[in-house]
Amino acid sequence: MAIRERLSGNEAVAYAIKQINPDVMPAFPITPSTEIPQYVANYIANGEIDTEFIHVESEHSAMSAAIGACAAGARTVTATSSCGMALMWEELYVAASDRLPVVLALVNRALTGPININADHSDSMGARDAGWIQIYAESNQEVYDNFLQAYPIAEHKDVHLPVMICQDGFITSHGVENIMLVEDDKAKAFVGEYCPEHYLLNAKEPMAVGPYAVSNYYMETKRAQRQAMLNAKRVILDVAKKYEEMTGRKYGFFEEYRMEDAEYAVVIIGSAAGTCKAAVDHIRETTGKKVGLVKIRVFRPFPEEELAKVLKNLKAAAVLDRSEMFSATSGPLGAEVRAALYSAKAEIELVNYFYGLGGRDITVGDFEKIFDNLEEIAQTHEIRDMYAYIGLREGDCHGNSL
Repeated sequence: MAIRERLSGNEAVAYAIKQINPDVMPAFPITPSTEIPQYVANYIANGEIDTEFIHVESEHSAMSAAIGACAAGARTVTATSSCGMALMWEELYVAASDRLPVVLALVNRALTGPININADHSDSMGARDAGWIQIYAESNQEVYDNFLQAYPIAEHKDVHLPVMICQDGFITSHGVENIMLVEDDKAKAFVGEYCPEHYLLNAKEPMAVGPYAVSNYYMETKRAQRQAMLNAKRVILDVAKKYEEMTGRKYGFFEEYRMEDAEYAVVIIGSAAGTCKAAVDHIRETTGKKVGLVKIRVFRPFPEEELAKVLKNLKAAAVLDRSEMFSATSGPLGAEVRAALYSAKAEIELVNYFYGLGGRDITVGDFEKIFDNLEEIAQTHEIRDMYAYIGLREGDCHGNSL
């Protein structure tokens, strides 16, 4: 029988790591992910797991050690946030190009500057093209479930790519929720043992990892990474199906909330989806307007065709980004959704807004305004401002607030 518990998101990730019992965890503390290696270190000290914890001097060293351990044949995990991930930047590309199934617990936090320790997605979105699979969570339950699914995805023979399991800093990482845990034996059996086919410590197969690639080979390496990312789409769904059979909890590339008859929708990532769901319920109950939500779970590989199929018959949709790209027209998620709809030859009205930067709150009332604006856009076919910020203080800077 599943175990009912009350855990923060960080505790939930650490508990999943305990159940998996990976071989190696190099880590360096940074708010708000510090608790994850702290909890794991306690499990090790108490003799509950035998993971080798490596104390390193920086996040760059943490990912370097993770790469070395994984290349040697060890199941490897680490955790970080914000500027810690920025310090790993070089090594993120190395891990992906070397096809190493490292799992990273990323607690999303705004990148400096100015200095800020609260949630937005600038860290993970900044690394969106590094070649890592990216899976996001709305709740503590989801981050736990996502983490148990990470290794079966990363280590699959057709994938062999690193995976980033993302959750919003402080909102889920430190907030406590009721969640259901899988029994230890079932969790262990689901994840399975790591039995790499090729690894540095295999004396029978001398090999190099990450050698210099001349022009005749570099492009083929990138094409192979791309194929692995395409393969990951099938594997992600296969693993999710097996997880549903074990737990009853269903996952896919995204969640559709009240989209069966929706005419207007919000597309969003992360914890703010919960607030949007409350707004959708309130609007439908009080006005009868047909509104809905699409919550993106898997950002890499991006589910372009699947998402376009869900959105293409709407009258209007708003894509909400929790990070800046400093493009003239969109944020990271907005650019992906727009490209998906263009490829599908969809003619719906699409607008992109920015919210929650540096931890700024977004409310049910904000979402109600967004849906009102979508209705107006659908009627007039005019988008007054594609680059509006939600909740921006008027007069503090140049720019518009919705």
